[in-house]
Amino acid sequence: MENFIKIKMNKRKKIALVAHDHQKKELIEWIEFNKGNLSEHELYATGTTGKLIEEKIGLKVNRLKSGPLGGDQQIGAKISENEIDVLIFFWDPLEPQPHDPDVKALLRIAVVWNIPIACNRSSADFIFSSHLMKEDYNRIVPEFDNYLKREI
Repeated sequence: MENFIKIKMNKRKKIALVAHDHQKKELIEWIEFNKGNLSEHELYATGTTGKLIEEKIGLKVNRLKSGPLGGDQQIGAKISENEIDVLIFFWDPLEPQPHDPDVKALLRIAVVWNIPIACNRSSADFIFSSHLMKEDYNRIVPEFDNYLKREI
């Protein structure tokens, strides 16, 4: 039987904002609409997306590398270290991406660590309309000790 642990997400969430090129306009529009709510949280973004958020919206963002240059992997690492609570990733399902393995790895690690993920405007709206965004929350993840102790 697997054991579980609770990881506290504070009222002030750490939110990663990512968008593929053909989705950046959509994400920027969503951020503009939610500027007030987003300003209450700590924001992270991959390179170009972060630059657009700062220039067009005026929100402070912790900018990482561009997605194809390792930014997706940086966000994944932050998720696994409990430094990201929510992932808003407007990805483009109709365009091939040169860094597609990184994208899949990022989405996979977000599921492994049980963080909320929004992949489009509707799912982002539902996450942000939840009362849980404005209060502390304990997410539950498996205690991975058994996985780490397994025989190979």
